[in-house]
Amino acid sequence: MNDRPDSRDARKAAEAPLGPEHSPLSPLSVHNMTVAYHRRPVLWDIDYDAPEGGLIAIVGPNGAGKSTLIKAALDLVPRASGEVRIFGRPYRQQRRLVGYVPQRETVDWDFPVTALDVVTMGRYGRIGWLRPISRAHRRAAQVFLEQVGMGEFADRQISRLSGGQQQRVFLARALAQEAELYFMDEPLAGVDATTERTIIDILRSIRADGRTCIVVHHDLQTVRQYFDHVVLLNGRIVAAGPVSEVFTEENLARTYGGKLTLLEEAGQALAHGRVTGEPNDDA
Repeated sequence: MNDRPDSRDARKAAEAPLGPEHSPLSPLSVHNMTVAYHRRPVLWDIDYDAPEGGLIAIVGPNGAGKSTLIKAALDLVPRASGEVRIFGRPYRQQRRLVGYVPQRETVDWDFPVTALDVVTMGRYGRIGWLRPISRAHRRAAQVFLEQVGMGEFADRQISRLSGGQQQRVFLARALAQEAELYFMDEPLAGVDATTERTIIDILRSIRADGRTCIVVHHDLQTVRQYFDHVVLLNGRIVAAGPVSEVFTEENLARTYGGKLTLLEEAGQALAHGRVTGEPNDDA
């Protein structure tokens, strides 16, 4: 046999339930997770259960580990300790249930593919690797392109699209996976107002279907307007829960540690009722 006893034991431990404090129904459960780069901790002692069917923002200063949290959940970076479950099971068993939109800056946009090709890649979990792509799957990819307002650009090389258009294409690729849980790493960064509103409308439609979106977000002023739940992160989780309860001036001060520019921005959000008041749909 190829499996030694210790390797089988390690696999069983990795697949065991996380404990009574974590719900097996949670889209994402993280238990006692630490991530380190070159022996320097970036995240430590992360414990979190994501609510089902919500829009969840991960908020914190630069270098707080926001992107690392997503990548560790997706096994894209190694964990020094801790466990992650997607709907109660390890990610490798639940890949088909998860969609991912990376930061636009991390993508090779010079790769010679069309917008439709990129979205079709999101169907591979259903097509199967090394199997031919059927007309039905290409038609499905076209529908998702149209859903994000990019149908007319299906045959356009991705290098010839604007930044906002590229972001829409990657959102369509994630939608093409027809996932139950979506991770999105700053999907609103650097996009125009029209693209931002399109993306938010898509996120709300995902929520309306009972699915979950976990989004790294940088604009404090729109957290209250766009999201139901928030994770305030700075190496550790400072606070997590419903925006109306957690996104407070005190918690923001603890999260950003005196970074005045960001705290002033948060203060403006408070003053305009975007943190503790009603959402402002005109903003």
